[in-house]
Amino acid sequence: MTNSETQLSSEAYKQKMQRRKEVQEQRLQARSKEKGLVIINTGPGKGKTSAALGMVVRSLGHGFKVAIIQFIKGAWEPAERRVFEQWQDQLVFHAMGEGFTWETQDRERDTEKAQEAWNTSLTYIHDPNYRLVLLDEINVALKLGYLDVQSVIEGLEGKPEDSHVILTGRGAKDELIEAADLVTEMNLIKHPFREQGVKAQAGIEF
Repeated sequence: MTNSETQLSSEAYKQKMQRRKEVQEQRLQARSKEKGLVIINTGPGKGKTSAALGMVVRSLGHGFKVAIIQFIKGAWEPAERRVFEQWQDQLVFHAMGEGFTWETQDRERDTEKAQEAWNTSLTYIHDPNYRLVLLDEINVALKLGYLDVQSVIEGLEGKPEDSHVILTGRGAKDELIEAADLVTEMNLIKHPFREQGVKAQAGIEF
């Protein structure tokens, strides 16, 4: 490519990016509304809770109060919990579950613990002092029938207008997806546990 061709290509690229910038600025100007969101991270792929925790970090960085309620993984001692201890004045953390269903093997108790976790969640969802509430693995509790989806939707409808609620876990109910503002599905393409026999590792899975 000659110097003149390179210059022409660079100028065309600059013009293209300028047009894109103008379009983007117009879109931003047209979207000035603020609203508290119901956010769902679902799907069979990895990263649903991790993505939600990224939003938790952002909210804490802005000085907002945050509540995290774990519905399934409560039997674990997550590394995230130790990291978040430095934000004790802004963050509350409730590990309400007792582990995965194949570990507990007690449906009645699992249902009882899920309902207890939901009742705890409602106190923070309806509290205007909390800008973000993370309901970790609640979709799994709903999928297994531990909670009633309509009751959860009604509970979410009572949140303050400027607060956000994140619901994670695979198998999100269609009714919940319909009621949500932002839904992301994590798709599984490759996983070392299945394909290479690699076990769950610190810093990646927990």
